[in-house]
Amino acid sequence: MRDFSQIFSLDGKTALVVGAGRGIGHAAALGLADFGSRVLCADIDGAEDTASEISSRGGAAESVALDMLDPDSIRETAGRVGAVDVLVSSPSINVRKRLLDVTDEEFDRVIDLNMKGNLRLMRVFGERMRQQGGGSIILFSSIRATVVEPGQGVYAATKAGTLQMARALASELGEDGVRVNAIAPGVVDTPLTQKIKDDPEWYEAYASKSVLGRWAEPEEFVGPVVYLASEASSYVTGSYMLVDGGWTAADGRFEPPL
Repeated sequence: MRDFSQIFSLDGKTALVVGAGRGIGHAAALGLADFGSRVLCADIDGAEDTASEISSRGGAAESVALDMLDPDSIRETAGRVGAVDVLVSSPSINVRKRLLDVTDEEFDRVIDLNMKGNLRLMRVFGERMRQQGGGSIILFSSIRATVVEPGQGVYAATKAGTLQMARALASELGEDGVRVNAIAPGVVDTPLTQKIKDDPEWYEAYASKSVLGRWAEPEEFVGPVVYLASEASSYVTGSYMLVDGGWTAADGRFEPPL
């Protein structure tokens, strides 16, 4: 019988983590390294610190310059780092406004990073994985891909779009051995949610919406990322993995101040 004790091992793998400077990306980079992967830490700020932290823990890591908003930067990075086995993309921005108040410029800014940034990454690294005959792409969608609240229209649209792009690429590259999946967080304690944390009523409303009664910590996404990066998920592709503390399993609503 097969020995399953090593199915989560990432020994000999190289992972590129975009957004490794903080939040979920930072935690994912550390987790992938702990399971044996060489990690390329990419971000516009903080990537060097994450790479140094991994090295101090005995892992293999280096920081790379990559700007998701710049197609040339992505192509140049791909040329420098060569083949990667795992791509993780976590960065997002948000503009909390009712749709009737969103300007074209604000819409474009959110779309450009959250959706087009992921498209740029998938286009370059997906092609390289296709050529090498395998790989795992892990994008971050959100519960907002399926449930929404006032002020989240544009952000939610990008997260639904990210999910559908992941599913489409999974269908296009499956025969080439490339798997593509989307993780959907609920509310997570990261810099993106600072505005909510600053409002006690809003913070508690989000905590109580989860059936676990609390927010998630970035470290709680290491398990899902390692799973999707490893052979443990060898037959998982095109999936929408909810990591939301039961948020979407229970009913309820809070209208935040905008």
